[in-house]
Amino acid sequence: MAELQFFTGTMDSGKSTLALQTNHNHAARGRVGRIFTSQDRAGTATLSSRLGLRHDAVEVAAGFGFWEYVVDSLTHGARIDYLICDEAQFYTPVQVEQLARVTDELQIDVFAFGILTDFRTRLFPGTARLVELADRVHVLQVEALCWCGKRATHNARTENGEMVTEGEVIVVGDTEQVGAAAPEVGYEVLCRQHHRRRMTAARAHAVTMAPDPLPFG
Repeated sequence: MAELQFFTGTMDSGKSTLALQTNHNHAARGRVGRIFTSQDRAGTATLSSRLGLRHDAVEVAAGFGFWEYVVDSLTHGARIDYLICDEAQFYTPVQVEQLARVTDELQIDVFAFGILTDFRTRLFPGTARLVELADRVHVLQVEALCWCGKRATHNARTENGEMVTEGEVIVVGDTEQVGAAAPEVGYEVLCRQHHRRRMTAARAHAVTMAPDPLPFG
């Protein structure tokens, strides 16, 4: 029986790498799939991982229909055994429901990969629906780390190194690199303690580099 599986984790936990590996494993066994993504950091219609791996993909915009796409492909003689759906946090609940329909009515395996919560620590609508509908939900075991070394559990958005908790839910950026100049908009993974304190790597570095107070006065 086909299944709808959802693989989730914070940024830097290897979701896109696993998506590409899953596609490779199935293709190596003669199965034929389709790869989808949405607003990937590498650009439109591209699935990329931070390890440097890339693959062409179908871009999922707000009005894209998975059911229509798959049915049309099958009607025109194409073979589809599975779907790889990366950046699923950007999918709409309706699109997720279409993926469940593809699984149930067409018996096509769907492997979805995405972040569970946004920078405000709230569920994305698409991933919330995936949790509700998926046959299986897998939390990735590759642990992303906060700048302090603890396991990262939260995604933070930064503007010039300062953490923000308000604004548009979807703003595409990339993770910040410790020691590099902070981009205008970036993302960083933090442990819960430092997310609550809004203590980003840049802010922690600034505190560390601040001069010690004079021993008098």
